[in-house]
Amino acid sequence: MKGTDIRSLLPQELEAFLAEYGEPKYRAKQIFSRLAAGDAISEMTNLSKSLREKLDSDCEDRSLKVEKKLVSALDGTVKYLFRLCDGECIESVFMKYKHGNTLCISCQVGCRMGCRFCASTIGGRIRNLEPSEMLGQIIAAQKDTGERVSNIVMMGIGEPLDNYENVKKFLQLVNCEGGLNIGYRHISLSTCGLADKIRLLAHEQLPITLSVSLHASNNEARSAIMPINNKYDIDALLSACVYYYSETKRRISFEYTLISGKNDSENDARSLSSLLKSYFDKIGAPIHVNLIRVNEVKETGFKRGDKESITRFAQILEKAGITATLRRRLGTDVNAACGQLRRNTASPRE
Repeated sequence: MKGTDIRSLLPQELEAFLAEYGEPKYRAKQIFSRLAAGDAISEMTNLSKSLREKLDSDCEDRSLKVEKKLVSALDGTVKYLFRLCDGECIESVFMKYKHGNTLCISCQVGCRMGCRFCASTIGGRIRNLEPSEMLGQIIAAQKDTGERVSNIVMMGIGEPLDNYENVKKFLQLVNCEGGLNIGYRHISLSTCGLADKIRLLAHEQLPITLSVSLHASNNEARSAIMPINNKYDIDALLSACVYYYSETKRRISFEYTLISGKNDSENDARSLSSLLKSYFDKIGAPIHVNLIRVNEVKETGFKRGDKESITRFAQILEKAGITATLRRRLGTDVNAACGQLRRNTASPRE
């Protein structure tokens, strides 16, 4: 990389950067809006040729290229494989809902969390994504589809809280007026349970939706599928979640992937209900569990339960006063779950 990652600069940082060229403050707004539209510096003909040449020389371009695109014949879901400037690949998924278009984005190349049911973690983490590369997924999807992305879910490849500073800056960038201007309340961030970072995130006072991957109701079962539990066990995690709610008053959504014969029995449902109520009832916090059918990845051997077992699980939670929803599965004909398309595409190092 040859210089400043200009797409990762907040408007005030861009003002300071351009001041070194003797440019007025309003120039930052011009450039910031054009960058958010996906324009290259060379395309910004509202700038002088000499300024464009200087910026081209001093700044790096971390824009993404569509390496592969799969469109679902069932529901119009679009799965993207993006090639980054260093040759690595990541995935994003564009989904259409009645309330607007949602993009599921990646925050790392690979993942080091090791969750056994997830294809994204196979092969480990290669590197973190820069704020511009997270932003670039939205920009590229909007340009390709011709439609506005109104909602973001950070549930693609990588663990957002393992790339904390870059993710925080991305959230600030995507929320900026004059840029993509996507409201915080339209953004969901999913974590496998980095308890220390959940507490840190509480202090940021960003009104995003926090989704916590729980997937088991006791430490033995959770550690067997989620190695992070060996560092932050269930008590450490849920105590951090209680702290997060106390600081933000934002409801937390708990993700629970149903794996046949592992964590989907009626006893598991009752145990999950008792566990969550023991932490959140005392502070009057609402409890929401997002049930997810496990993605059947050949490397894991995990299988989905039948419709009846899933329904019974949800009914037990609801009877205990816990809101339970079953995540709608989109793009099933294009393997829309993140990690699988990248896994099947050879890295330039392989």
